[in-house]
Amino acid sequence: MCRIKICAFGVREDEKQAMMEYSKQLDVDVLINSVEPSVQNATITHGCLGVTVSGQTYISKEILQAYKDNGINYLTTRTRGYNHIDIQAAKDLGIHVAAASYPPDSVAEFTIMMMLLCLRNYKQSIWRGQVNDFDLSGLLGKELNQCIVGVLGTGQIGAKVCQLLHGFGCTILASAHHHNPDIEGYVTYGSQEELFRQSDIITLHIPLTDKTYHLINDEALALMKDGVIIINCARGELADNETLVKGIESQKIGALGLDTVEGENGIIHGDHRIEILPNRNLFYLRQFRNVIMTPHMAFFTTTSVNSMVKCGLQYILDMYN
Repeated sequence: MCRIKICAFGVREDEKQAMMEYSKQLDVDVLINSVEPSVQNATITHGCLGVTVSGQTYISKEILQAYKDNGINYLTTRTRGYNHIDIQAAKDLGIHVAAASYPPDSVAEFTIMMMLLCLRNYKQSIWRGQVNDFDLSGLLGKELNQCIVGVLGTGQIGAKVCQLLHGFGCTILASAHHHNPDIEGYVTYGSQEELFRQSDIITLHIPLTDKTYHLINDEALALMKDGVIIINCARGELADNETLVKGIESQKIGALGLDTVEGENGIIHGDHRIEILPNRNLFYLRQFRNVIMTPHMAFFTTTSVNSMVKCGLQYILDMYN
């Protein structure tokens, strides 16, 4: 009997060891490829049961068709989100799709860190220190326990953020389609508009869909307090970069903590030191003293990476079985 083979695309160096270990545990052969998936390299998948991908490339109808032509019926993404996959095309072709899961702690803790960095003017202070400027002027901060924090989305990650915030003693507002009973004792649920109007800090923990695309836009920003802090450790396209730029320039936005930003695909997780990158708004945002931007790394812990790799392989077998 032939051993089951799985084709893995976009495998980072930090994933390789886990990929090899879980392939042994699950008794499957894994074809490890550092390249991202494309129509041109789809022939690599021939003879495999399924394909697992990272979130860096859009898995289009054309790529899915090429996989189907090579006998692929199962696709997993080693990410929580799946907005980078043409789900309708997968359904039409009969390709089953699954997204990964991992403990919410990594992103939730990173989110709290972002809030604290924004509140305490971390970026400006660290820059000054590089040139031996230890003056305190302009660095006066605020305390998290004095803030009203609005949490958009209270699924696993949003709920964990609420639990951590509760320990700081701040007021927590939430808006979500479904109320999470685990946090209702110390979170006040309300409408999205109420959350925008009342919050000193707004943090996003919702999936990217047609309805949530550019949720943070000019109209939403107009509802918010002057000096509002916005944290995005979810998906970049939840916020319109044009709105963020205007908000920072006008000082309507007091600070931004962005682990993910619109237009980041093809830029994050790569070394582009000798390249000319055309995304003006992204790089313009980076240079402001009150904008902290990290390269989509909130998830990036040993625990989360191992979990995503395991899901990428295990869920193909689960769907097959």
